[in-house]
Amino acid sequence: MMKISRKSFLNVAAGAALAFGFGAAPAMAQEVTLRLHQFLPPQANVPKLVLDVWADSVEEDSGGRIKVERYPSMQLGGKPPELMDQAIDGVADIVWTVVGYTPGRYPSTEVFELPFMMTNARAASRAYWEMFETHMKDTEFKDVHILGTWVHGPGLIHTNKEVRKPSDMEGLKIRGGSRLANALLEKVGATPVGMPVPAVPEGLSKGVIDGTTIPWEVTAALKIPELVDNHTEFTGNALYVLTFVLAMNKDRYDGLPADLQKVIDDNSGLEFSVFAGGTQADSDGPARQAAADRGNNIVTLNAEETAEWKAVAEPIYAEWVADMNEKGIDGQALIDEARMLIDKYTE
Repeated sequence: MMKISRKSFLNVAAGAALAFGFGAAPAMAQEVTLRLHQFLPPQANVPKLVLDVWADSVEEDSGGRIKVERYPSMQLGGKPPELMDQAIDGVADIVWTVVGYTPGRYPSTEVFELPFMMTNARAASRAYWEMFETHMKDTEFKDVHILGTWVHGPGLIHTNKEVRKPSDMEGLKIRGGSRLANALLEKVGATPVGMPVPAVPEGLSKGVIDGTTIPWEVTAALKIPELVDNHTEFTGNALYVLTFVLAMNKDRYDGLPADLQKVIDDNSGLEFSVFAGGTQADSDGPARQAAADRGNNIVTLNAEETAEWKAVAEPIYAEWVADMNEKGIDGQALIDEARMLIDKYTE
């Protein structure tokens, strides 16, 4: 269980001790320093509202024996697609990354990235963790210790021209963000351009891309509403989402004393994954409002208009199943299980 609220309890207890005249006990000596590496600036929503909360809780619950050093914006070097290898190789102790930055390497996670699969981030993140434990933990992710798995809120399209119909995407250069997002862009006649999300602002300002697919919550940190004026949302299931992991070097975790492993465990897993995905989704609203306040053109497609996009995207499912079958993975079974779990957990 993740103990997000424990800090307030400890603050009250400390205050009570002082009120009764007891001095505070010296902090226990720091034993372990963990370096957390990720690609966004520290003021972005995920570092600020998810990763810092996790790190602060771990430090607090360890009684000061664990120190989590935070390295945003790739400060330890390398590029975002290298983050998973940095965790495996011990360049960083913990990384947060987009799984799709290494396309094809963790194929089962892509089931959640299929077009119009996701209903809401909390349900999908819960389903993702359950399927990670069943299908991915000892296979695709056997080289790392996974602390959390989640997805963001609904992905949408941000462009320099209004987009309503799939045909409006014809000829546009669009940053996709994952293999399946790029497949979707190809289906609607756009040219997918691969780039990590921190490169999007420069890509837009220099005309390298005409738009991008990202959720609302990260648009403020990247100043997207200042770079494009048009945003296209969809009714019902999300156009797409990306999958994330918080991953720890396996030897680093295994080398911790049992009580400090428990601190990590207590702040990780299912509840943390749901918290992370839900927190990202909750940040969509304020970012959307900021774009609206600028007077940007926000197009919300109704169910009938969204159905036209779904029809264009539908062949991606059969293509993905065939691709998974070639890898020895039952893709249709993963789709059926993901849908069942997402529907089960969608309130």
